[in-house]
Amino acid sequence: MLIYAKDLQHLIQPEKWLVTPAEKPLNFDTLINSVQTQTQQKTVFLMPEQNPTMAWQFRLANNHYASVNPYTSNVIYTYQSTDTIYGFTLALHRWLLFESSDGNKPLKNWMSVCALLLLINVLIGFYLWVKPKKRIKRLAIKPKAKLRVLLYQLHTVLGVYFFVPLILIAFTGMAFNWKTQTQSVLELVTLNKVTNRPAPPKITALKNTELQYNLAINNAQAIFPKGELYRVYLPKKADDAIALRIQNPGESHAYSWVWVNPYTAKVVNSFDANSTNFTTQAWNFKYAFHIGNFAGPVVQFLWLLITLSLSFFIVTGVYFWLKRRNRK
Repeated sequence: MLIYAKDLQHLIQPEKWLVTPAEKPLNFDTLINSVQTQTQQKTVFLMPEQNPTMAWQFRLANNHYASVNPYTSNVIYTYQSTDTIYGFTLALHRWLLFESSDGNKPLKNWMSVCALLLLINVLIGFYLWVKPKKRIKRLAIKPKAKLRVLLYQLHTVLGVYFFVPLILIAFTGMAFNWKTQTQSVLELVTLNKVTNRPAPPKITALKNTELQYNLAINNAQAIFPKGELYRVYLPKKADDAIALRIQNPGESHAYSWVWVNPYTAKVVNSFDANSTNFTTQAWNFKYAFHIGNFAGPVVQFLWLLITLSLSFFIVTGVYFWLKRRNRK
């Protein structure tokens, strides 16, 4: 569902997510100030879109979001994340929707345990296939075979073909929650360390000085002129910089950063994720790999089939177990 959730949102409720393009979006000063006036909330971050027909999303200080027309600054729709198909599905997938009053999501660990059990189960299944002889011959599927034989062949063959993707999908799923443990595994395998981005710099606040959002963001984008702006984090405190997440050419996701002083519009630091070592880039690739968003719609559809195959493995596995039990 997550692969196509946003597409479904746009199809079902286009009035909330799609806009009529104009010549160019309004400047950031106008957009940010207008949204804050309309919502009576400070903007925490905003997500510009590369597609000119899509509304921009603003995260507000009250943890709500605003869908905004970037050409008029009109707030089209305000919502909580779980009000949307994508947000609901993501929360269900990551932490089973449960969030405590203090913002903790304890069931994230349960989801990681499930991913670990899947990884172990796939490894055991692969071992059961590879241990006997004539393993290659057992990769044949005979469509005219009896139902029980056909199901067994499909269970075996699909399990072998999907072995590597399922292992990596499970592992990258755990990496969103158990970061330290999974990162250590990657570093052990690649014999190198993951390079973390620099800590956000602190700046000297200037009293009675307006924040120069537009000039600051434009100056920051000039550091990586070929990059695509993914997200802009606005200052929460007076000594915070504006932070831009940018996807440079060759990156699987937006892992490059630029920090800029909102008072003077001067860039204070930057981080080019493309310059990092192989281990870091492999670690950064986990998000794109997990959702199948790295080689176009064909791979996305393949990822859909792979994830749906888990239901098939469960049903056929239980079927074979019941058959063996009945024989006893």
